[in-house]
Amino acid sequence: MLCVYARCDRILVGILLCPVIGSFLILQRMTLLGDVIAHYVLPGLSVAAFTGINVLIGAFCSGLAGALFITWIRAQSRIKADSAMAITFSTFFALGIMLLSLLKNQFDLDGLLFGDILGVTSTDITYTLIVTLLLLTTVRLVYKELLLYTFDPTRAKVMGLPINILYIGLMAAITLTVIVSVRAVGVILVISMLVGPALTAYLLVKELHQMMIVGAELGASVSAVGVYCSYYTGVPSGPAIVLASSTLFVLVVLLLSPSQGILTRLNGRKQSLITLINLSSGRHKH
Repeated sequence: MLCVYARCDRILVGILLCPVIGSFLILQRMTLLGDVIAHYVLPGLSVAAFTGINVLIGAFCSGLAGALFITWIRAQSRIKADSAMAITFSTFFALGIMLLSLLKNQFDLDGLLFGDILGVTSTDITYTLIVTLLLLTTVRLVYKELLLYTFDPTRAKVMGLPINILYIGLMAAITLTVIVSVRAVGVILVISMLVGPALTAYLLVKELHQMMIVGAELGASVSAVGVYCSYYTGVPSGPAIVLASSTLFVLVVLLLSPSQGILTRLNGRKQSLITLINLSSGRHKH
């Protein structure tokens, strides 16, 4: 039963992360924001556990507050996004660790940081399924608006689209994704799973919807492989899933990518050489 819970949870996480959030993060060049928000949720987790409220609510509020805090810093000063993320990232992470210690919460810190296959429950499956359906439905309903906002935010603003609402919605989606992913791969490794399969799909296909579909398949696959490796070898689930994703990226994308793969380029050069030889042979005959 434990293995079934773990497999379902990781596959749902893979389907959720790869086609939706990971794709938009990559196309908007915001990939590091996922890692930053993963550390933003720590204070909320600790406070929620201490006060007795649902930890998902606490984590969501803390993560979204951190993301909006970055926006506020950029609006009120000349500080760039990367600098704002750097200072707030370390601050929220330090605050979260301090609160975990001071409030004496019964959190498994290793599991929180690196993922814990033994911590998967039917409740986790339910929460993950709800978040998955919520995000997939929302993206389906506002897909055209998100597409325009992602590739041309200036035009989206001129056309009257509520870009501020779209931005806040995207921050909320990232936060929800991180929350349900922490149990799978942990806070430290969540960024790899967040963008790894989607980045693989990005180099294999050209359209956004194709990127989501292929990313979903790759994400579910590496999640399942990572869970089985973790369960049967006794290694933490987070590193196992991340290594499966990274291995897929290196072996498949860098070698077989239609536009950038090493083997593809070598095959292209071989075909060019054969063509050149044939042309030279044809000239000698004439």
